[in-house]
Amino acid sequence: RRMCCTKESTRVYSVSFKNKVKFRCTSKAFLLKKAKHRLTETGYICALGCEGVQKSWMAKPARSPTAEALPAAEKSRSAVGSGLRSLASAASGFLDRWSVVGTGVSRLEKTLGDQFPEGEHYFGLENFGNTCYCNSVLQALYYCIPFREQLLEYYANYRNPGDAEENLLTCLADLFAQISLSKKKTGVISPKRFVHRVRKQNELFRSNMHQDAHEFLNFLLNEIVDILEKEFSTVKDSPESTSPGGVANGEVYHLANEVRREPLVTWVHKNFQGSLTNETKCLMCETVTAKDETFLDLSIDIEQNSSLTSCLKSFFSTEILNAEDKFFCDNCCSLQEAQKRMKIKKAPQILVIHLKRFKFIEQLSQHKKLSYRVVYPMELKLSSASDDVDCEYSLFAVVVHVGNAANHGHYVSQIKSGDHWLSFDDDSVDKIQESTLQTFYGSSREYSGNSDHGYILFYESVAKS
Repeated sequence: RRMCCTKESTRVYSVSFKNKVKFRCTSKAFLLKKAKHRLTETGYICALGCEGVQKSWMAKPARSPTAEALPAAEKSRSAVGSGLRSLASAASGFLDRWSVVGTGVSRLEKTLGDQFPEGEHYFGLENFGNTCYCNSVLQALYYCIPFREQLLEYYANYRNPGDAEENLLTCLADLFAQISLSKKKTGVISPKRFVHRVRKQNELFRSNMHQDAHEFLNFLLNEIVDILEKEFSTVKDSPESTSPGGVANGEVYHLANEVRREPLVTWVHKNFQGSLTNETKCLMCETVTAKDETFLDLSIDIEQNSSLTSCLKSFFSTEILNAEDKFFCDNCCSLQEAQKRMKIKKAPQILVIHLKRFKFIEQLSQHKKLSYRVVYPMELKLSSASDDVDCEYSLFAVVVHVGNAANHGHYVSQIKSGDHWLSFDDDSVDKIQESTLQTFYGSSREYSGNSDHGYILFYESVAKS
């Protein structure tokens, strides 16, 4: 049975006629599918099984004072007429909502006016029941300009529909190109082909239950890397190819007897990959063991009434390994107490920070959402935690989780484009004030009416003048 991903959301969307609510639903995507909802004796219900439509929200039809005096035939004709008017109203609302796809000027275009960035497009994405996790991440990636430009370059130069098999990367490139090359500035696009490919490729996303946006982001980026590496390998093995680096921006080093390759660096790596140095110092012989590891995002533990800066400071703080956690020192050939710390060796161009808001409670054998208030800055510096001198960042996107639980809720994105911020809620795009971002910091107390919390933060590197 399908489940509405936003059934616990405080947002309620409705369709009305002459100031009388016909039906309401917490899922805007389901609401727009008028043909999927049908009228029964108990009110409107969703044929897809959306649990966002509830009887208690149904507005009872107003009874005519002379209804009792009407003949049965007249009652029947009246009921039919009322039903047709309701359907006509719903159809009218449907067409009005999707008018941005037509020739008219959308409300967002009127709001931005002359401030609408030249060459930019703002398109909402249709929700297929529970795909808000996908939509929110796609919007954040689309407005990650270096990633978008390189993906569109890949689409223009390296994709040959006649030769290449469809995969997640080609579907994503097609979706981005559809938005970027659109003649309209605003509208709604259906990412049906992309979502179908995601579900076909990963069974974790096939169910209609609530999904994790961070897990999807990791899956998507790693899958793109795998596809680029396979294409690189295919081109490399081709006798006609002399410059395989174009496919995935890889480098080849030729030695005397063998072709030795450094780890392939794709444009995904160039944008998102950084490296950490994990240092462990033996407190007996003071030998320092260092190990480097790469990352595409940082998952940070959070605390109540804290800031992102303080959470990062805790993440990079020195840890003492003792008791059962002693470190085996190769120099001492035994377990010893040690100091362990991490620092950034190479900072990424795009720093993605995942706030760990879902904590597994062993006693309950389930995850709990942490609504902790964590203040994240518009400008971020990592100088104290990094050896890289270029560690100044500016916030450009926030993926927000809406809801009080880990296994259901909704995702939206708040994105900076040009000089203004926009809110992307599936098929809806609206301009917001920068101060609105403060409402997504979290709650200062455990039980609060505010359930909209920043979950994934996207920062872009700022070039020093």
